[in-house]
Amino acid sequence: MQVKVARHAGFCFGVERAIDIVKKASEENSNVVTFGPIIHNPQVVSDLESMGVSTIKSLEEVDAGMSVVIRSHGIEKQEALYLEKNAGKVIDAACPFVQKAQKAAEKLSRDCDYIVILGEADHPEVKGIISYIDIDYKVIETVDEAEALEFREKYGLLAQTTQNQDVFTTIESVLKNKCNELIVAKTICSATEHRQSAAIEVASNVEVMIVVGGKNSANTTRLYHLCKEICPKTYHVETEKELSADMFLNVENVGLTAGASTPKYLLEKVREYIYEVAR
Repeated sequence: MQVKVARHAGFCFGVERAIDIVKKASEENSNVVTFGPIIHNPQVVSDLESMGVSTIKSLEEVDAGMSVVIRSHGIEKQEALYLEKNAGKVIDAACPFVQKAQKAAEKLSRDCDYIVILGEADHPEVKGIISYIDIDYKVIETVDEAEALEFREKYGLLAQTTQNQDVFTTIESVLKNKCNELIVAKTICSATEHRQSAAIEVASNVEVMIVVGGKNSANTTRLYHLCKEICPKTYHVETEKELSADMFLNVENVGLTAGASTPKYLLEKVREYIYEVAR
């Protein structure tokens, strides 16, 4: 059996940066917490808890004795203002690409009549982006939703950083025919494009595809769906414990990729398990 690992898999720049920031913060400060999970990977969050870094879920939990780390997905504008006033210290670990999307949303609010965001409305990153918008907007996930939008004088368009570039490009084409002027902010992270392309390439040449990452991770879930369209026997797992030997019965080629919030050691454990059951 051959296991083909995608060229771009696992931690992206923004996630790796956030992990480094929170670890350094825990060494230099006392009572360090993250506002929301630092990344969408339960195993990493658990590892940080073992180091004494806990996760808080609401502003009501914040007090002046805390050093609060802002998660990689960013937070809402009003939440950031609250932390500045009420936390002992605020350490920003938001991905620079997410910060760029927030600034783009703020600028589009000044330049457009209506903003369209390609993303998941309930995702923390999208909520953060929305908080910088003070005009009418709509969050969409499909081209059909873009087709249903009415004609306007000036549309603005941006995306959650982990969205699919092909879908974004198609929606851009749709909106060009629904307004007199379209202003587009390019906010999809280049690492996302590379990871998706590499996963598709592998999935096209294997019988079974394994996508490793948190079930609460948007970019990992998107990788799973992209791969499953190409390779029907695609599985999304968080750890090797979710795999079974039956998945690889009479299989010669297995593909492997991981979401941007998946540490390398989890990817390696999955690969080791596959080789073990293949013997």
